[in-house]
Amino acid sequence: MTRAATMDSARGGQAERGGARPVVLVVEDEAALATMLRYNLEKQGYHVEEAVDGQEALTRIAEAPPDLVLLDWMLPTVSGLEVCRQIRRRPATRDLPVIMVTARAEDQDAVRGLNTGADDYITKPFNIEALLARVRALLRRASSMPAKGKLVFHDITMDLAAHRVWRNERPLHLGPTEFRLLEFLMQHPRRVFSREELLDAVWGKDIHVEPRTVDVHIRRLRKSINGEGELDVVRTVRAAGYALDTEVV
Repeated sequence: MTRAATMDSARGGQAERGGARPVVLVVEDEAALATMLRYNLEKQGYHVEEAVDGQEALTRIAEAPPDLVLLDWMLPTVSGLEVCRQIRRRPATRDLPVIMVTARAEDQDAVRGLNTGADDYITKPFNIEALLARVRALLRRASSMPAKGKLVFHDITMDLAAHRVWRNERPLHLGPTEFRLLEFLMQHPRRVFSREELLDAVWGKDIHVEPRTVDVHIRRLRKSINGEGELDVVRTVRAAGYALDTEVV
């Protein structure tokens, strides 16, 4: 099939989005892997769309955001890292779940991927069942409706219905994982949670995520909520975990 025919076929799929099937955009330039991912995702009932390079992915996401993006790190035209950065910069896609798929297995590379805004990552070669579990967990998190109302801690206010956060009346821009992490901590202020407890509460018990993932998202949360001269309300408790607290230890 030619590239033009592939594009036409994908556009046709977009026109059929009216059903309730979640839409997963697979951004992968390796044809065999893309085919395998499509086959397994469609078996799970997802509607699958494809992009073969970073620029095509950004165009598709801008035209009709999917429910989740499986994003390869190494892509032609625009890298997966840059695609993820642009997704997070745009208000319309700031909360779009992103799983980074990469052949780079070094710890620092995983951290770098998470720092660009990816919600999760998986390294090649991967177990397809493990990947599908992560897709299910992220989609479940994204579709769960928060309870209406507001949470307030110190000078931070979270509007759950509007999905907005302010500090000292300054709007804060949080990724979806940072929002859920802050929401959980604001629901249990001053209580110390281990990394494993945070993983279960924010990521879910049925998905395997490395504990260091929590550290990466805590750093991102701190960067997002702490302005110049403001108290760092996320307290690190050595050998124990993290707490939302105004007490300086």
